[in-house]
Amino acid sequence: MNKEVNKMAIKKVVKYLSDKGFEFTFEPIESSLKTIKTKKGYEARYLIQDNDAEDIRTFCDNLGTMVCFHNRYSLGDKTDLTSDMFEGWGELKKYLLKEKKAEVIAPLYLYDHSGLRMKIGDFYGLLPQGHARFDSGQVGFIYVTKEDILKNWQKKTLTKTLKKKAKEVLEGEVESYDQYLVGDVYCAVKETYNKNKEQIDYDVVGGFYGYEDSVKALETEI
Repeated sequence: MNKEVNKMAIKKVVKYLSDKGFEFTFEPIESSLKTIKTKKGYEARYLIQDNDAEDIRTFCDNLGTMVCFHNRYSLGDKTDLTSDMFEGWGELKKYLLKEKKAEVIAPLYLYDHSGLRMKIGDFYGLLPQGHARFDSGQVGFIYVTKEDILKNWQKKTLTKTLKKKAKEVLEGEVESYDQYLVGDVYCAVKETYNKNKEQIDYDVVGGFYGYEDSVKALETEI
């Protein structure tokens, strides 16, 4: 999922001077910043926003299929279905169950207000009532077939436990897609310095989704 970032593609406009005397290449997210002393000098690790994050639906091996219709945004997965083929979400759901053999299916809702958010189920109770009513609504479904469930877990019989696991995977996929939409994606940066706190080199790896997981990745992925 993660990618090496081309250093030349990131413009270094302003050096960020810390109160400890380090001149960072990028402005760190302060809560993620860690500096340690090494035998050769110092090392700093921190997160920055990944402003060039790829659509996670285009490069991950997804279990589910997202069918979304929106008149302004291209959302979900590319399919051969269009909104003018159906008269409402109920008809689309019947089609996915019958024609696409959906075994586990869940409605997708979009919140569109100063940015995009997506979740399974509506936003009522999670947002001020006015925003939930006027700025959110259904945009499609995510589903998975019996065949794909059995193939994914290498089983011959579909059980309630397998269906539950499939549902949890779909929920995770929607959560990751929501992180992409809202910009909850980060680059991990490691900078090395000599004993005079002069920079020796730096590395950047992008494509970490979710702030908490990205902080953990600073210790293991770069």
